Amino acid sequence: MKKIMNDPSNVVPEMVAGLVSAYPTYLTQLPETTAVVRADRTSMQGKVGLVSGGGSGHEPAHAGFVGSG
Repeated sequence: MKKIMNDPSNVVPEMVAGLVSAYPTYLTQLPETTAVVRADRTSMQGKVGLVSGGGSGHEPAHAGFVGSG
């Protein structure tokens, strides 16, 4: 099976960069990490954040769950 990736060691950083580039209204990447948060940070003030991580080849699947609700 063929895979569409440049370099396996850069899959996660490239996918996160792609998600943020595709949805800048909704997502922003935390500097020096592969974590994403809501772009409208003011809506997060005074609220509890939920951190979700992936692994075993599922990253960055959880980035799709960033948003209201």
